[in-house]
Amino acid sequence: MPNTYTQIYIQVVFATKGRENIIPSEFREEIEKYITGIFTNKGQKIIAIYLNPDHIHIFFSYKNLMIGIPELIKVVKTEATNFINEKKMVKGKFAWQEGYGAFSYAKSQKDAVTKYILKQEEHHKKHSFREEYLDLLKKFEIDFNNKYLFEFYD
Repeated sequence: MPNTYTQIYIQVVFATKGRENIIPSEFREEIEKYITGIFTNKGQKIIAIYLNPDHIHIFFSYKNLMIGIPELIKVVKTEATNFINEKKMVKGKFAWQEGYGAFSYAKSQKDAVTKYILKQEEHHKKHSFREEYLDLLKKFEIDFNNKYLFEFYD
């Protein structure tokens, strides 16, 4: 589209079905690279990505407005699920939970968000995913119903 320029920074967070610690650390980087490829093929640019055993953080520059965020996340979840299952990276059948969180950031926050995502392993030694996710929802003043949050098992 001529004369259309955007620069939107989005962090998405979603969890494995049942919030199981199902993703082995030895496959983390391979799955992250695969998901990065999906974003690239959809005209987006990953800034930071970190796959925990039970959830993922993806920080990206949302540039191609020809695909909406809900459709993009649906494609990512579907294709990543198929990849993980076809490669038999987990015991049993892998799936993501329904839903996701999407949070926007200013360019001035880019470095801090990137650092936060890349230090997920350290972060989760002190804070549970539930604490982290609820903090994000509160920080962004998102009204939510506990009934519709991810399944949390702390």
